[in-house]
Amino acid sequence: MRRRLLAAATVAAVAVSAPAATVAKADIYHPTVVSANPVDWTPHVLDGTVWSLAVVGDTVVVGGAFTKVADAGRRNTYARKNVFAFGLRDGQIRPFAPQVDGAVYSLAAGPDHSVYLGGAFKHVNGTAQRGLARVSANDGGRYGSFGAKVDWGDVRALAARDGAVYAGGTFQGVNGVKRVGLARFDAYSGRVDEGFDAKLTGPGLKRVRVEHFDLSPDGRKLIAVGAFLRSGGEDRTQIALFDTSGSGASLTGWYTDAFKPTCMKGFDTYLRQVKFSPDGSYIVVAATGRASSAQKLCDSAARFETRTGGRQNPTWVQRTGGDSLYAVAITGPAVYLGGHQRWFDNPYGSDGSGPGPGAVSRPGIGAVNPNTGKALEWNPTRSRGVGVRAFLVTPDGLLVGSDTDQLGREYHGRLGMFPLR
Repeated sequence: MRRRLLAAATVAAVAVSAPAATVAKADIYHPTVVSANPVDWTPHVLDGTVWSLAVVGDTVVVGGAFTKVADAGRRNTYARKNVFAFGLRDGQIRPFAPQVDGAVYSLAAGPDHSVYLGGAFKHVNGTAQRGLARVSANDGGRYGSFGAKVDWGDVRALAARDGAVYAGGTFQGVNGVKRVGLARFDAYSGRVDEGFDAKLTGPGLKRVRVEHFDLSPDGRKLIAVGAFLRSGGEDRTQIALFDTSGSGASLTGWYTDAFKPTCMKGFDTYLRQVKFSPDGSYIVVAATGRASSAQKLCDSAARFETRTGGRQNPTWVQRTGGDSLYAVAITGPAVYLGGHQRWFDNPYGSDGSGPGPGAVSRPGIGAVNPNTGKALEWNPTRSRGVGVRAFLVTPDGLLVGSDTDQLGREYHGRLGMFPLR
């Protein structure tokens, strides 16, 4: 078991309390792979699923679909519906408890010690505000001045950068303005940026959506994945890279046909998360698909370079042999992957036949070499469940949110942290 080890210097390193113009995305490089032994001070979520994590100053905000949490020692239980917060240094559960009547799928640190919530809710603290809200990270009070709300559906990904908030999800409009799956807002008022329109379409799809997106470390690019086939008049199957350095969303010439082959019938998209590397030179995509294949990218993680344009092929592919991956984090020496996988390095295995030649056991969580995509020795294990839904890299470790209560061969209710060695 690990003892409390986050110092005050850590808090200074990740504090986010300045105006939005100075709020930056946390692209943190680690010098080593994190320990496989989780710290013992994180609280526990006692039911449901943790979907999202954010750090605001000295506070970790946790979002998901749950009703109860407990302190690290499981001596005290607290009612917390879909969102709660705890201390970054000590794990103490905070009074922060906004009333949110639906799942919180996404979070982003905001200005003035606030946090943006995105999800499937319709009301916040008794006031109608569908899918999006800004609240105080101190007391959970809602900012009435932030008026963004989606017309239908949910918000599955959020990011705050340079006075703006980006949102992705299943919505087709925001504040009465048509925006399909992806939108940008003013960080304070929630006003829709009418110059930013990804123009996503999906001929033949039931409904277009953005499953996840990520901003590059310099904030100049946005990579989105989801159920779409085109951006404007250009072919972009399930993944698209945009230039956000100007006033709008300009589709770049970067593209890949690697996700055109279908997986099991019924998947309008099998891409689940995408993350930029800390230096912005590449991305890694985590995918599901329920189809074991040594040729397709179903149930895999794949690296693509982003510094060149034109058609891209994956630099490497990590295949599980038929088990889904849902979450990815990149720290420099490692690419962390979470899902309900049983194996890594398993292109010739399957659910029915078991592990193939060279496969290694990595139940529920693991790490791969960022240069080769091959499994690293790091193997803390977790009870698999549906899978890891959220990673959050901090200067001192890796936070993990999921739907099960065993992590690193210890009890950790749906939440845990692996510290740097």
